[in-house]
Amino acid sequence: MKRLILVLFILSPAVTAFAQPADLGNWLIYFGNKKIDNNWNWHHEVQYRNYNALGDLEQLLLRTGIGKNLTENNNNLLLGYGYILSQNYIDGSDDKFDVNEHRVFQQFITRGKIGIIGTQHRYRFEQRWVEGDFRMRFRYFLGLGIPLNNKEMIDKTIYASIYNEIFLNSKDNVFDRNRLYTGMGYRVSKNFRFEVGYMNQFLNNGNRDQINMITFVSF
Repeated sequence: MKRLILVLFILSPAVTAFAQPADLGNWLIYFGNKKIDNNWNWHHEVQYRNYNALGDLEQLLLRTGIGKNLTENNNNLLLGYGYILSQNYIDGSDDKFDVNEHRVFQQFITRGKIGIIGTQHRYRFEQRWVEGDFRMRFRYFLGLGIPLNNKEMIDKTIYASIYNEIFLNSKDNVFDRNRLYTGMGYRVSKNFRFEVGYMNQFLNNGNRDQINMITFVSF
């Protein structure tokens, strides 16, 4: 019961945000991870991001990479590539224009536990080519997973998921954005789980709300 009260307290800002007028979007996300052997893995993902809850493409993101486990299950170093198609609205118009981005990135993930709470730190460095314009960006992600009906994240576990991620540019406006997410998930098995949650992005020119529906598959 104490654990449930704590989770409801943490999630309360998201509930408050839903009660306020917001430009609410929707992200459909698939994360896949293929174990090649005990040392190597293949990561791949698809993100279909919409301007509103019912559709209207904002961004299509395709990302893949090859990772190496530095220690079993806890520390992973990965080299990846991403293609991003963004459809941006022209100011004062219902028309949109396409922006194409190619991205190379390096990341390090380390996992741990604080009591029953699982932790994940991710450090990612990106080299981005946006319509020929070269940019670099650093991202730091801190995620928490809190099992609710079991003491560990085993099969048939309901859990709370919380993360914060900050994005920093290498030049011009150093602060790019910050993402704060809270959600609820269900681990079906060690190879499959899914989440539904709320995310707020803090941007230089305002903020934006999304409903995220996420599927995780390992095979």
